[in-house]
Amino acid sequence: MSWDAVSDTVCPIARSLSVVGDRWTMLILRELVMGVRRFDEIQAQTGMSSNLLSVRLKRLETDGVIERRAYSERPKRYEYYATEKGKELDPILLLLRSWGTKWGGYAEDEDLASELVHKETGERVHPEWRPPANGNPFSFDDVDATLSPAFEAERAARRTAFQNGKRSVARGAQ
Repeated sequence: MSWDAVSDTVCPIARSLSVVGDRWTMLILRELVMGVRRFDEIQAQTGMSSNLLSVRLKRLETDGVIERRAYSERPKRYEYYATEKGKELDPILLLLRSWGTKWGGYAEDEDLASELVHKETGERVHPEWRPPANGNPFSFDDVDATLSPAFEAERAARRTAFQNGKRSVARGAQ
């Protein structure tokens, strides 16, 4: 069954998965939550091919999950932002983070990739944490995040490898 056929079902889980049901989509949303906005930066951190990333971004835009905003006219370049519809997936990302923290095979003394602190309550967001029951849906705008040194290093290494790879390709084309 194709994803388009799934999107026509009466099942809300299948309809949801037709929009966000692959790892690449959730990794794109993770990057947007972390403030990464530009195509090359998203590509560097997710490891997606440019074609696949382009297809996923266009699909997310068509589905109203993200929007693109021009930041350069010559050449035309865009930044990507979660829409209100996209930001409503923040609780799903938080639950995936919690599940991965609990079941991802981390050592007890291993630092998490990021430290999240709820702005309103000052509570540290750990796997068992749940948003306050104040009626407002969770958003990553509600937390302050600090990346661990290990995650910072991992992201820097990805960025460098991506940039070096682009330079190698450019040199080979000359």
